[in-house]
Amino acid sequence: MAGDRRGWRVCLLGGAVFAVCMTGTTLPTPLYPLYQEKFGFSQLTVTVVYAVYAFAVIGVLLLAGNASDAVGRRPVLLWGLGCAAASALCFLSATGLGALYAGRLLSGLSAGLFTGAATAYVMESAPPGGASRATFVATAVNMGGLGCGPLLAGALAQYAAWPLYLPFAVHLALVACSAAVLLWLPETVGERRPLTAVRPQRPGVPAPVRPVFGPAAVASFVGFALFGVFTSVSPAFLAQSLDVTDHAVSGLVVALAFFSSTGGQLAVGRVGVGRSLPLGCAGLVAGLALLAGALHWDLLTLVMLSAIVGGLGQGLAFRGALSAVGGASPANRRAAVISTLFVVAYTGISVPVIGVGLLTGPLGLEGAGLVFIACMAVLVVTAAGYLLRRPVTAGAA
Repeated sequence: MAGDRRGWRVCLLGGAVFAVCMTGTTLPTPLYPLYQEKFGFSQLTVTVVYAVYAFAVIGVLLLAGNASDAVGRRPVLLWGLGCAAASALCFLSATGLGALYAGRLLSGLSAGLFTGAATAYVMESAPPGGASRATFVATAVNMGGLGCGPLLAGALAQYAAWPLYLPFAVHLALVACSAAVLLWLPETVGERRPLTAVRPQRPGVPAPVRPVFGPAAVASFVGFALFGVFTSVSPAFLAQSLDVTDHAVSGLVVALAFFSSTGGQLAVGRVGVGRSLPLGCAGLVAGLALLAGALHWDLLTLVMLSAIVGGLGQGLAFRGALSAVGGASPANRRAAVISTLFVVAYTGISVPVIGVGLLTGPLGLEGAGLVFIACMAVLVVTAAGYLLRRPVTAGAA
């Protein structure tokens, strides 16, 4: 019994460190309009600054995604916290656009290092028989941390002094506390190898997995693209089209999407993998439709409903995709296949968002958003149609 309590204490503390890191990755979201005003750059630049984060995550996943298997979880997590601290310092000392790019790059490196290592640490720390609850902890702190970032920054920017500095000072203090906690926590990797043993992971999808991987990857791409638009463009839309200049409201809208995703992921256990993917696609279509209505009629209520419904759809689709793809993959290729799915998902966060930024000039923010919605709707409807014809079976999970 005492061992169980200690195991859960380590599991939850590891989850708290995970949440602190992920909070930092979305901290700048409600602050982009303030940076635009201060440094005078365009909406396209906002989307590129945002997308730099995703490119860094992809790079780490490909080059060092399995590093913690070799050198241990704690060293990799400490490197991730170091990158998070350096990112906060970049934003604290920002005097121009270069510091924002550097801050987002370092933030992406921290997230890339944490994504696999922290998830593995949380699950490995749980006592015997606690795998399901540990998975819940890892899921909740990942998406919950992403949701807390804009919520924290928006509230501090709106109701406290120094809106471009205080959020990052608070996060820097949280990172320092997390490092102290991590130094106290035990290592979960028994046999460690030198860093030279780490090799880049080559993405790959074996032929038997491709029928499942195709629609799962499309649904993941669209879900992450929707998150990308919410976290990079929605603050500008709220300010320009709806006259919502309250940073706390802007942060809340983005946070709703991430918190709803957590709910969607947790629902997969009840609805089953076979139904979660098509249901998730339906949720994404509904979220896109609500977002189109919000752009057309300039209604804050529809923006918030879009975040909730789209977030639920993203959570259902993404966890269903991970379960289906992981279950259909041979054991000796599973890590590579899942890494490929993450690469596709993070490409969704970056490439479509930059496309929206490019179209904002000639079409305006609302027109660019409608083009994005139309393209994403075609993709997800195609994936849903395929899944209805060839549903993922329970055995694939």
